[in-house]
Order: sequence, then structure tokens, then C-alpha cells
Amino acid sequence: MARTVEPLVVGRVIGEVLESFSPSVKMMVTYNCNKVCNGHEFFPSAVAFKPRVEVQGGDLRSFFTLVMTDPDVP
Repeated sequence: MARTVEPLVVGRVIGEVLESFSPSVKMMVTYNCNKVCNGHEFFPSAVAFKPRVEVQGGDLRSFFTLVMTDPDVP
């Protein structure tokens, strides 16, 4: 899953906002069938409704936290 972390390193999210980590499950977030990917922007109207979040590969008894952050906000 190194490809999923690479954009976070290039964008300096890892190092400035988060510490380095190794993803352990696959998580997919979509808004109205539009997949959310690192570095992609959405207009506010595209994210007006709650997203669909899918977690693959985890134990059904596990809990996960999804955090949305904007590291560019002062």
C-alpha cells in the first residue's frame, strides 16, 4: 500500500500533519459515485451530502477513524 502513502509524503502531509504510518486496511470514500483520492479537490456542492465509506480487510469487530483535514489552513 506504499502507493497510497506516497502522495501524502510528496504533499508534506506526512511529516507536517501526520507521522509516518503503514496502512493496514483499504479504505475507499466516495461522494455520489466520485471516488476521493489524495490531492483531488471537490467543489462544496459535490460534497454537500454525507460520503460513503468502505473499509476492506479489517476485522468486523474493529473500529476505524476517518479524519478530514486541510493542512493549508493557517
